[in-house]
Amino acid sequence: MTPQLVAAHTFHKRIGTPSHAFRYSVDYILSEPETRPQKPVLLSFDRANMATINRRDHGGKRGAGRGVEWVRQVLAERGLTELQSMRVLLLAQPRLFGYLFNPVSFWLLVDDKSRLRGFIAEVNNTFGQRHSYLCHHQDFRPIIATDTLNTDKVFHVSPFQAVDGSYGFRIDFSAHHIGVRIDHRRGNAGLLATLHGPRAPLTSMALIRSAFRRPFGSMRVIALIYFQALVLRVKGARYAQLPAPPGSDLS
Repeated sequence: MTPQLVAAHTFHKRIGTPSHAFRYSVDYILSEPETRPQKPVLLSFDRANMATINRRDHGGKRGAGRGVEWVRQVLAERGLTELQSMRVLLLAQPRLFGYLFNPVSFWLLVDDKSRLRGFIAEVNNTFGQRHSYLCHHQDFRPIIATDTLNTDKVFHVSPFQAVDGSYGFRIDFSAHHIGVRIDHRRGNAGLLATLHGPRAPLTSMALIRSAFRRPFGSMRVIALIYFQALVLRVKGARYAQLPAPPGSDLS
């Protein structure tokens, strides 16, 4: 598959007090790491360029990723034979000028009719940690836009949200659009996060426009995260200390 640009918008809304919400734009790249298709000159896989997608950045332990090899191993170890034959796509922000921070990226398991059958949400926090959530229907039927897949929250992300409750994931994966909804609920509190954008051919000019439109790529994202954390602190949100990470990298 030729890499595609998803020029998306993300929206976050805190549920409970203090109330808080924000919306900003962010660019993701959808690629198929097991292939090496034609790609723009300014995008590289596993070597330096303006924009790069590196194997070590995804799949397994943060900073020591094994890419698709890790995904295939996870499916084999869990006996998920129905998913082992699927194409594996990666939806993630690229490194831009060498810097990367992905709050969440997704391994998408897609069948030969381009239907989503499962996914792994790869969640990173600002403390250098990562945890991944594997989701699929019990009968492995296609995941459609109205389906919600639930899993327990076991990983510390925001210092203003406790590590409890559950996530409800929704993914709308179509030929022209990708939409993600993550609903974290813990009683009457929690957080709603969304990501939506069109799929379009990725070109070097599109990467240049992205660099000007959203300067510094994911460095801008991390700056916005710290800014929103400061706003929450000023509003009176209680800070939760960093707990020990879960014993497994995947749930």
